[in-house]
Amino acid sequence: MATGAVPASFTGLKSRDHQGIGFAKSSDFVRVSDLQRVKFRRTKIAVIRNSMNPGSETVELEPASDGSPLLVPRQKYCESIHKTIRRKTRTVMVGNVALGSEHPIRIQTMTTTDTKDVAATVEQVMRIADQGADIVRITVQGKKEADACFEIKNSLVQKNYNIPLVADIHFAPAVALKVAECFDKIRVNPGNFADRRAQFETLEYTEDDYQKELEHIEKVFTPLVEKCKKYGRAMRIGTNHGSLSDRIMSYYGDSPRGMVESAFEYARICRKLDFHNFVFSMKASNPVVMVQAYRLLVAEMNVVGWDYPLHLGVTEAGEGEDGRMKSAIGIGTLLTDGLGDTIRVSLTEPPEEEIDPCRRLANLGMRAAELQKGVAPFEEKNRRYFDFQRRSGQLPVQKEGDEVDYRGALHRDGSVLMSVSLDQLKAPELLYKSLAAKLIVGMPFKDLATVDSILLREIPPEDDKDARLALKRLIDISMGVITPLSEQLTKPLPNALVMVTLKELSTGAHKLLPEGTRLVVSVRGDEPEDELEILKSTDATMILHDLPYTEEKTSRVHAARRLFEYLGENSLNFPVIHHIQFPKDTHRDDLVIGAGTNAGALLVDGLGDGILLEAPDQDFEFLRNTSFNLLQGCRMRNTKTEYVSCPSCGRTLFDLQEISAEIREKTSHLPGVSIAIMGCIVNGPGEMADADFGYVGGAPGKIDLYVGKTVVKRGIDMEHATDALIQLIKDHGRWVDPPAEE
Repeated sequence: MATGAVPASFTGLKSRDHQGIGFAKSSDFVRVSDLQRVKFRRTKIAVIRNSMNPGSETVELEPASDGSPLLVPRQKYCESIHKTIRRKTRTVMVGNVALGSEHPIRIQTMTTTDTKDVAATVEQVMRIADQGADIVRITVQGKKEADACFEIKNSLVQKNYNIPLVADIHFAPAVALKVAECFDKIRVNPGNFADRRAQFETLEYTEDDYQKELEHIEKVFTPLVEKCKKYGRAMRIGTNHGSLSDRIMSYYGDSPRGMVESAFEYARICRKLDFHNFVFSMKASNPVVMVQAYRLLVAEMNVVGWDYPLHLGVTEAGEGEDGRMKSAIGIGTLLTDGLGDTIRVSLTEPPEEEIDPCRRLANLGMRAAELQKGVAPFEEKNRRYFDFQRRSGQLPVQKEGDEVDYRGALHRDGSVLMSVSLDQLKAPELLYKSLAAKLIVGMPFKDLATVDSILLREIPPEDDKDARLALKRLIDISMGVITPLSEQLTKPLPNALVMVTLKELSTGAHKLLPEGTRLVVSVRGDEPEDELEILKSTDATMILHDLPYTEEKTSRVHAARRLFEYLGENSLNFPVIHHIQFPKDTHRDDLVIGAGTNAGALLVDGLGDGILLEAPDQDFEFLRNTSFNLLQGCRMRNTKTEYVSCPSCGRTLFDLQEISAEIREKTSHLPGVSIAIMGCIVNGPGEMADADFGYVGGAPGKIDLYVGKTVVKRGIDMEHATDALIQLIKDHGRWVDPPAEE
């Protein structure tokens, strides 16, 4: 790991009079000490000085991981690595609602009506407030919309609705100034408030050029800060991964680091003007990027002693279960780490539909923090907080003497396991279909999204020939069949994998099994280390991390992190499957959000090789789909078309829900293809950064089509646009015909 310090006599250092820090661009420097940009060996780097306390020790940075060019503060990004403790923040007032660590996690959404339609917008805000939202955001794109905002606010007050209103501003400093006179909070996007829309050009800056750009931002932004101070308004400095400026991307890349620096440029101006009633957000449609950006933001704030609250959200999450899952992965991960003071679940659904899943997520985070759920303290050396590196467990290999092929029991991109009952074995063909296997003359074959292994808690009796034949056929196609030790000892199933506990391993009960039997070890993760020691002498095919979901004080996420730390320290590369058993009567949204939070928080850090969800009263297909959605949301196994779908707002130029449903119906069979469905292009074509193809409202009744960030067709009539999108996919060789119904 590189170490070093900037020498006092370093001649290339040029001072800049602003407070704050930025991440170093070269791993030649670890001791750093307000951001300085210098030329060093023909490479521009960034150097950090703690201007909050000039007399203090310089801050130490380290590479985010071995060989990484990204230097990050050694300080942790959260209050505790072994339990959930809310990060301490100042209180920010949004109208009559207080945000911050001393207050509940606030929930919010955004209107989808045309802001100029005052009556419709007022009605929608009232419905949102009646559902229990704390704050509502309204898009304000021009002077006419700003004029309407005064009427909207007055009408709501007359109807005794005092819910704080937030103006969503892009490209319009003059509009922001006007609406600050009536709304409670202004959201500015640092990527486009003062900078032009990104053209995705790589720009070269001299030190003077860069300084002039920052002076321009300060000149444009200062009047709004002063207006917010005068009227007692709040502000959100809301970075979007998809709308970073060319200047930021040229210097920091299209990266979490660029997102943080973009926000800090605006925060430094606020602080210079002694304005502190603001919050940060770091939104992205990719939960992995979103989590990394917030962590970098907090780590950087920790260095300079800032304590501003956080607004959390995964942007363009989509609709239905997909949207809830992506939001749970991103937001749930950060809430588990004690980060986040207000949240929004962005769904391509009516805004009032966002409130319930938002509340469920907030409750999960609040409860974890109130109980300080966690495990006994442990040292963490192996997890990568800031740059994703997947820990891949050793997949099953064939051994001499194996009668069957065990290699398909796990999948290299992430595995899905399902629990199967004896009743399901009574109808083998239905079982094969429910496992998403292909059927050819009644025989099962694995497909792209077929379940990899099944857990069979009870083995059928030896005289039940049909059930045993069904299991043999699954084993023959390299599907793992996992059975408990007690069952396997009394009703042996040939070539099954046998599930054992640490206690059963320590007593040696597994030695009664035939030599060569594959073992699956079930582990809680919070056991004393001396109990885990037996793993060192065990040849396990996989580990199931199974901590009862009903545990009050013990955190699944922290227990798993502790387990992975133990495995890493002892060079044990067993694959680990996240096994979550939900209690009866668990609401579907709680299951999706619980799985996304408890497993997603680990998979988003590259910790884990798959998922096994159990819920006694839930539909089998729902559990299977949720499992695959979780893996895809964590950027692991891609088994269906990926959609980047915006939640709609007053800028949207078509019925987003209707069009989204139409496009999904015709394209959902294209795994590996990502399609962005956007109501407008306000955040810039960078919002297509995560998509292969884009379908974007360009003008009323007209659609623009994108390939990546590049517009390739403009002004297509709505009625022909979906067909044109399909043709575009075909032209790029990414289309396959839908599978024929069996």
